[in-house]
Amino acid sequence: MLAFTLPDDLALGWFVGCWIVYSLIIEKNAHGRGGLNAHMNGYREHWMAQLLAREVRIVDSQVTAALQNGTAFFASTSLIAIGGTLTLLRATEQVLTVIESLPLSVPTTLAMWELKIMGLAIIFVYAFFKFAWAYRLFNYLAIMIGAAPLPSEKDTPEARAFAYRASRLCAEAGLNFNRGQRAFFFALGYLGWFLGPLELALSTTGVVIVMWRRQFFSESRKAFDATTP
Repeated sequence: MLAFTLPDDLALGWFVGCWIVYSLIIEKNAHGRGGLNAHMNGYREHWMAQLLAREVRIVDSQVTAALQNGTAFFASTSLIAIGGTLTLLRATEQVLTVIESLPLSVPTTLAMWELKIMGLAIIFVYAFFKFAWAYRLFNYLAIMIGAAPLPSEKDTPEARAFAYRASRLCAEAGLNFNRGQRAFFFALGYLGWFLGPLELALSTTGVVIVMWRRQFFSESRKAFDATTP
């Protein structure tokens, strides 16, 4: 951190603090149970209960495959982003020459630029691990669906235990996917740092506001409160 000024340190602390606090509220706090993510967990439980009663489970397999494909897309995108940041790190001097010629460029040193790029790379590496683990969990879920009890056994204790385990596994996969996607959103906020510490604080705040609104005040969230017309 020696390469950074006090405003840089404060802005970075704001960035990290916003990420941690937002994650804790969404995942651990009682207020987070009113969010869009928490509502979807209830439907995961309902999905597994409905699965037990179905004779043909092709739809369930297709839904699981769609979840896997979406997660695989984000995992591969994370790898591309990591490669892009490493390319920028390798061509630091050339990139700085181009940036210094821009009218809105801010003074920066070689060490500051490299540290900022490394921070961005770390965010994308974190996102990749979350997406990759979510993909593997969805793969486990597909195996569990293939081993689901028969419809004639749907009221047995074993079947109820299966539904609980499968819904928990699906929820854990969704949790890791959400964490990876959240890292992408905060990476957009992190880009503000390349313009300056104030811009980092503002862009981070903007990202949090957008995500908060989508979780608690968006039209998709309001759909769960809607009654039958």
